[in-house]
Amino acid sequence: MNETLPPSRARRVPATRLARLGRMGGLATGLAGDVALGAGRALARGERPRLDRLVLTPGTIGRIAERLSEMRGAAMKLGQLLSMETGDMLPPELAQILARLRAEAHVMPPQQLRSVLEESYGADFRKRFKGFDTRPLAAASIGQVHRATAADGMSLAVKLQYPGVRAAIDSDLDNAAALIRWSGLLPRELDLGPLLAEARTQLHDEADYDREGRYLARFGALLRHDPRVVVPVHRPDLSAPGALAMSFEPSEPIETLAEAPPGTRDAAMTALIELCLRELFEFRLMQTDPNFANYRWRPDTGQIVLLDFGATREIVAEVAEGHMALLRAGMARDREAVLAALEALGFVRPGLSERHRTAILEMGEMGFAALDGPLDFATADLPERMRRRGMEIGSERELWHIPPAETLFLQRKIGGLYLLAARIGARVDFPALLAPYAAP
Repeated sequence: MNETLPPSRARRVPATRLARLGRMGGLATGLAGDVALGAGRALARGERPRLDRLVLTPGTIGRIAERLSEMRGAAMKLGQLLSMETGDMLPPELAQILARLRAEAHVMPPQQLRSVLEESYGADFRKRFKGFDTRPLAAASIGQVHRATAADGMSLAVKLQYPGVRAAIDSDLDNAAALIRWSGLLPRELDLGPLLAEARTQLHDEADYDREGRYLARFGALLRHDPRVVVPVHRPDLSAPGALAMSFEPSEPIETLAEAPPGTRDAAMTALIELCLRELFEFRLMQTDPNFANYRWRPDTGQIVLLDFGATREIVAEVAEGHMALLRAGMARDREAVLAALEALGFVRPGLSERHRTAILEMGEMGFAALDGPLDFATADLPERMRRRGMEIGSERELWHIPPAETLFLQRKIGGLYLLAARIGARVDFPALLAPYAAP
């Protein structure tokens, strides 16, 4: 077994609640010291100190991102969710911290990794595999992934959960939320309650590897006749509460599709958007994490490899039917029906002023108009126009609102696919994809 890890990325995960609380407390104490020092300097210059400006200095930005990345788990996941859900309402400096949390995660050092393997497979864990590469393929907020070879010769990907992360989810979230509220990093008018509830649910789900294994197998069965996609084969015989084993599926990062021929890009993105529609309206089951790392592709066949089913959610009938009503109202350009559907789904609060109703409807019409024909994401300016409009709406405090969790995850999935289509420059025939669903 090769036990060489990149030293700059190897950090021991604090495995007990006390250790994790100490890390968070140390961060808060350090930030408080920075704030006090910055406030003193501001007063000496005759300026009135502002908490957000004192917290969001280059030094504290790096410290916050580094500490949350070291802790992994709930603190890191909350940062990732905040970056995706609050979007353009965030100060640029905070957006910088959260963007780093989406891209960075440390890995376990060799001694801690061995302890995790022994906990999952016993002291003789080497006998369970023909080979096990201790250099991880990937690292994220809950665990890290390794290549291995099963005793029967199957090439495997094994996801190992960081120690202590599952037991500390609730306390981590409470501590991270308290730090965010204390620091003034978010507007006080923004209710973090729904986001915290969503983060709590998603983290407990993602940390349940037995659950993820079941959904992995279920998606494999649902998509077994679709030659465009590949779902890894679950290996329950080599899985444990802290380890999830599946077939290793050779593939490339999905972003490299940007260099593929136009037809290949278009076909891949069409398959992913069609899958999202089927998840919502047919399967009533959705993998809700749109992280680009959860999609890969095979240049030789053009197939999409689907990874990470920890964030899979069952979709209740009311949510599916509500989105169907929204889709049909939007395609028919029925403004009142669009607003009613948005209110029913919890995207907007009832009782808005006429001015705010108009602003939201105009943004909705902008999005639906783009679906009237094939949309070329490589040249379309819709993302930028909607971003600017979203910033304008976000500047209105009356409209600061986080939707309910049951619609929040779907909004995140759709937004992630939109970003992916723009990243690879695909062209998608939306009328053809939506026709089976848009007609009453």
